[in-house]
Amino acid sequence: MKTITLLAIAGMVSVSTLRADPNIVEAAKSTGMHKTLVAAVVAAGKVELLSGPGPFTVFAPTDEAFAALPAGTLDDLLKAENKEKLGKILSYHVVSGKVMSADVKTGEVPTAAGAKLNAKVSGGSVMINDAKVIKADVAVSNGVIHVIDKVLLPPSN
Repeated sequence: MKTITLLAIAGMVSVSTLRADPNIVEAAKSTGMHKTLVAAVVAAGKVELLSGPGPFTVFAPTDEAFAALPAGTLDDLLKAENKEKLGKILSYHVVSGKVMSADVKTGEVPTAAGAKLNAKVSGGSVMINDAKVIKADVAVSNGVIHVIDKVLLPPSN
């Protein structure tokens, strides 16, 4: 959110800050419902990647989605020794490119983790595996976020 505009009038320079679209990580931090996701992104060392140019499509589980995982699962994943496993799970929520909801079609979708998600479009709603998209098309500077109600686990987990 650091866009700086310089305005020069009669030799005077004025600096003002304009709000630029946030990137994926900045947007997730600002929602109030993705605190756990942000903590996981930090623990997995993915902040720089998801703040980068992209474009990315992220299926972002809410805090409630993380809370619904079996007891102890999240705490275990956030441990330093599980950084790689957590990174793979987070990568399973990321698709290359900017895929808006109108562009989602029923079928398989390749993820950054190398595994595929199953998308199903029906009656105006979108399911990604067994997670429902509860808020679509949150535009960010480096892609788009679709908020989902469950944590997606890759087939090997």
